[in-house]
Amino acid sequence: MGRPADTKRTTAIDWAEIRHSLQADQAAVERKLAPTPEQKQKILKARAKILAQIPEKGQTSEEFLEVVQFLLAYEKYGFESRYVREVYPLTQFTPVPCAPPFVLGLINVRGQILSVIDLKKFFDLPERGLTDLNKVIILHRDEMEFGILADAVLGVRFIPRGEMQSSLPTLTGIRADYLRGLTKEPLIVLDGEKILSDKNIIVHEEMER
Repeated sequence: MGRPADTKRTTAIDWAEIRHSLQADQAAVERKLAPTPEQKQKILKARAKILAQIPEKGQTSEEFLEVVQFLLAYEKYGFESRYVREVYPLTQFTPVPCAPPFVLGLINVRGQILSVIDLKKFFDLPERGLTDLNKVIILHRDEMEFGILADAVLGVRFIPRGEMQSSLPTLTGIRADYLRGLTKEPLIVLDGEKILSDKNIIVHEEMER
């Protein structure tokens, strides 16, 4: 994603300083995220609950869509789990000068620098502000990876493909362009492949160095 030519000539970005700041933030995050025995037990129970969501007898996995659910501005959204590398807590991020408004900034994930996209701003949804519930959903496909800011992550579910709707009259604007499908609730399933390959979203390579 390019930046205006005049801004690029006059604004100098100290990438070394940004990287150093991110590495320091990452070290602090890792110290805080070391789970206690009680937290480990909760994690194991949560994993067991997800694994228990086995499709009904007589139905194959091809008939279901495995989706990671999350909240954006009080609405439920989802990505197919095959596009989700991991969910990471948002504790620190570094804003990037001259970036588009929907680029929240950069985070350090175990030494890897990733850009984070705020879909609320990209979709022109109401802002809620950052809280302790915010998470970063790291999307990946081939060599492309970046994070999506979520207000909260709700977990994983299996959706029968036959229950998916292709459109909804009230879902208009830019969100409709990235729609994979909807359920009756509704849960808005976004097209992970389209988002990962869209040049309007992808942050310019210079910003990730």
